[in-house]
Formats: sequence, C-alpha cells, structure tokens
Amino acid sequence: MTITQPRAEYPRPQFARDAWMNLNGEWEFAFDDERAGDAGGWHDGESGAFPLRITVPFAPQSKLSGIADPSFHDVVWYRRTFAVPADWKDKRVILHFGAVDYEASVWVNGRLVATHVGGHTPFHADITGALAPSGDNTLVVKAVDYAEDLTVPRGKQYWKPKSEGIFYTRTTGIWQTVWLEAVAPVSLEKIRLTPDLDRKEIEIRSTVRGWTKGKDVRIRAEITFKGEVVAEDEYAMKHACETRRIRLPMISEQTGGFWSPRNPNLFDLALRVFVDGVETDVVSSYFGMRKISIENGKLCLNNRPYYMKLVLDQGYFPDGNLTPPSDEAIQRDVELTKAMGFNGARKHQKLEDPRYLYWCDKLGLIVWSEMANAYDFTEEYARRFTQEWIEAVERDYNHPSVCVWVPINESWGVPNVQIDRQQQQHALAMYHLTKSLDPMRPVVSNDGWELVATDLFTIHDYASKRETLEKRYADAETAVNALPANRRLSVGGYEYAGQPILVSEFGGIAYKKSEWEGWGYSGAENDEDFEAKLRAVVQPLLTSPIVQGYCYTQLTDVEQEINGLLTYDRVPKLPVEKIKAINEGK
Repeated sequence: MTITQPRAEYPRPQFARDAWMNLNGEWEFAFDDERAGDAGGWHDGESGAFPLRITVPFAPQSKLSGIADPSFHDVVWYRRTFAVPADWKDKRVILHFGAVDYEASVWVNGRLVATHVGGHTPFHADITGALAPSGDNTLVVKAVDYAEDLTVPRGKQYWKPKSEGIFYTRTTGIWQTVWLEAVAPVSLEKIRLTPDLDRKEIEIRSTVRGWTKGKDVRIRAEITFKGEVVAEDEYAMKHACETRRIRLPMISEQTGGFWSPRNPNLFDLALRVFVDGVETDVVSSYFGMRKISIENGKLCLNNRPYYMKLVLDQGYFPDGNLTPPSDEAIQRDVELTKAMGFNGARKHQKLEDPRYLYWCDKLGLIVWSEMANAYDFTEEYARRFTQEWIEAVERDYNHPSVCVWVPINESWGVPNVQIDRQQQQHALAMYHLTKSLDPMRPVVSNDGWELVATDLFTIHDYASKRETLEKRYADAETAVNALPANRRLSVGGYEYAGQPILVSEFGGIAYKKSEWEGWGYSGAENDEDFEAKLRAVVQPLLTSPIVQGYCYTQLTDVEQEINGLLTYDRVPKLPVEKIKAINEGK
C-alpha cells in the first residue's frame, strides 16, 4: 500500500532549490500536561514515552492529524528520525519549520539547534554540526502554547474550550511544512525584491551565507519573461549583502509586463552564486512588476485608480483547521474567489501559507496581509507582537500579490486605544515600524475603527439595509463621522485627512445551506432572499462617490460561523456567476 505524503509540494516557491527533503508525515507524539518532558530528558531522542502518532503538518486539534483532540494541551512533543542523502556530503544542512505555534525548541541527536517564539512565522537552523556521521538522526520538537493567555498573538484561536461566535478551534504545535535543504558553505541566504515600475527596474538585495573577504564571490542573475531571457547581470559581492538594480526596458502598460489581477505577469529569476569561478548555488525565484500607491486621494494600482473588491478569508479548513489539506485546496480557494468577481482577499487574523501567496501571485489576486492579533495589552505583548510582525513582513515582502499591510484589527491587543496613550503609541509604532520595513505599500494602523496614523481610512460596517448604507456613504464627512459599530472611527488627534475610504468589513449575511447550526451578523431565509440581501449591501458601496473598495464578510463558513458565500466545504451558496454579477453592479 502506497501512502501519500501530506503537503508534499515545495513549501517556499519564491526561493527554491533542487536539493531538499520533506519531513511531513507520521511522527511520534506526546501531550505533556504534567510538564514532565524537560526533567525527563525527552529531548535526547531516547527518553520519554511518545505513545501517539501524528501526521505533520497538521495540528493535534485537527482531524487530518490523526489525533483530533481540541481540548487544552499547552505542551506537546514530537519525535522522528531521518537520514541525510549521501549526495549531500560537504553541504550545509538547513532544517526549516514553516510555523510552530507558539514557542518551539528543537533538538537534533540531543543537541539544541533552534528556539523560536511566534506561532505564524518561519524559522530555520543549520544542523550540520549536530548530525551523526552516518545513519539515522533523531529530531525532537517541543512546542509550548498558551491557550488562555490573551496577550499571545493568536488570531481567531479561541481561549475557551469550545468555539463560539467569530472564534474557532485552536492550533498548537507544528502546522506548516517541516523540511531540510542542502546548501553549499557559500550560498544565498535571502533576497529582497523591490519593483520600480516608473523606472522600469527591479532592485535585488542579495545576502550571502558564508561570505568572507579574500574570496571572489559573484552573483549572476538571469531574468526571463514568458520563456525568453530579457535581462542578465553579473556582479561582485564586496560584502555579505549587496543591492543591484536591473533595468527592464521592454515593459509598459501597452506592451505588457505589469502585474495585476487581470494580467498577473510574472518574471522568472535565476540567481547563481560563484566562488572563485566555481558555481556553488542556484536559486529560482520570480517577481511581479506592480506599483501600489495613493495619488491625490486615490488608491492606485500601476498608476491608475483601482477599486478593490475583496473578500474576507479566514483561511480555515474543515479537517485541517489552519492548515490547508492540499496545495490543490489552496489553489481552489483562489480560483473561487476570482470566479465570484473579487480581485482580492483580506487574509483575516492569519499569516497565510506561502503557497497561498504563490497562487495569488500566479493567478492574480490582491492580498491584504494581516497579523494574527492578541486581545489584551501588556509590555510583554508589545515585544512579542513586534518581533513576529517584523518576521511576517520580511517573509512576504517579495510577493507582488501582497499590496496592503494590516498589523492590527479592530483594536485587538489595544482594547483601550481610544483613551490609553500607551496603547495609542503602540498602534502608532506599528504603523511607522511597518513603513520603515516597507515604504512601498500602504499600511492600515488599526483596521475597522479607532485608527491612528493610517494610509487608508478603513471602516467595518455591518448595516444590512440599503438605505442606511446609501445615506452613510453619500459623502466623506458623513462616512468618517458615523459610528457603525458604536465606535469612533479614529482616535482624537488622528482625524480623517483625505485618505482613500474603504469599507473593509461588511455584509456577514448568515445563510444556512445544510443542517449546520450557526451564527451570523444578519440572516437570509432562502436563495432568493440571500441574493437580494447580498445585492442590497454591495450596490450602495459600488455606487458611492467616496468608497474606493470593500471587503465582504466572508469567503466561507467556518465552524459555527455561517457568514460565508461558500459553505465550509467550499460549495457556493449561490451560483458563482450570480455573485460575480452582483460584484460587477449588475
């Protein structure tokens, strides 16, 4: 019997190498409710009982993990063995984790090789020095979660035993792919790709691992578009990090080459590292030439005003929870989003799997990237949150689909931001920090209400009556002074200053298409009622003279929340053609 490895696709498609090994599949597993593992030496690879078997990369709360235990278990342990391929001799072996929620400690053959804090961002370690000379190696992972700590960035993971309302099942431990790759001692560590549409240039910042003075380290870049080489360059790495700009004179709005949801043009990039004339590394990547900007109060894509039609996407799946069951499932979500007439998605309270961003890049879907928030404010929360958000921006910076950064949603983590100066400074710091990490994309400081400094003035409004929305969004003064959730839309001192206005959450029409009992913001009785109510909330925003985009809540039902345009199993509640027509104002 052949067992298919789960999530076997390459996990980091924008920085790809040929020599890699996927470690997903069956691992030994143990809950450690008594906190016995540290004292018992479970990390050494031999001690301790690991009585359960889990399928990585699925969290133990999920069905696909084979465990399906949603109860509180804040400490869990994993163990497996692996052998390094013979042809990796003389290479450095790097161990990667896509995401482990929330604190991770990693041992190879009893040696601590990595620790990481943050449940949504990747980390890696060079484990070469910990490997056995031959044969199997033992890998042990300890994950510590804090199910009831509201200062931990968690997104929609509920802190009570059973999901309810807008909160869902928790995720503990490994929930994205674990993998190994082999690299030369001198090799690319990372790249930062910044398109300059106006100058028709791509800026490549390369960081080389193992760089030392006295060696002639060079990088050769080859850029292809639709199978043809359009640019080549070679440059010396005089330092470990160097920046190079390469001109792409052939691109224009008329001749093509810009990236947009309608025409998601991608350039392939091959980077080769040479040390004293000998090739040591090859990395495959890609980029899109697109510009997101605000000109005279207008939100623009590629220097043209652009109306954003987004859908709120929680990124949960019936059997995998936060982990998509397959790459095909990820692709299908993107395809369904586009088929319903949306040109973007706001990934809500989740840093999505890089494979999702790959499919958005490839198929053409704008992404608003949003951090998984905490709910209470402390100084320790601020430290945790800031570090993980820095890692998030670095991870996803190169993706052309990512067009807006959203560090905070609805004052989560800063519940008293309207009156608390310390929390105001934190929200303001997240805005300016994000702008310092990426000056190219708009940043929303606190999506929905109680905004401080912000590039977009975003409003959450679940009014269900057409006439209410028509009146509220007839002019900017009325819109920005409304209290749609009985919350002020901006903090005192940061009043509306002409930014583009978008309704970044609305709708939320609950419509039950199965026996599933659920919850929603407003309800529909049948298909005809659902269609009429959907049109009643979308059309006022499309015809508003001041609204420049919207985000409908939401893509799918999730557990008990039945606000989806699709069921939890991704079945459309209305024909996708009808939903597309509504989004097109028909």
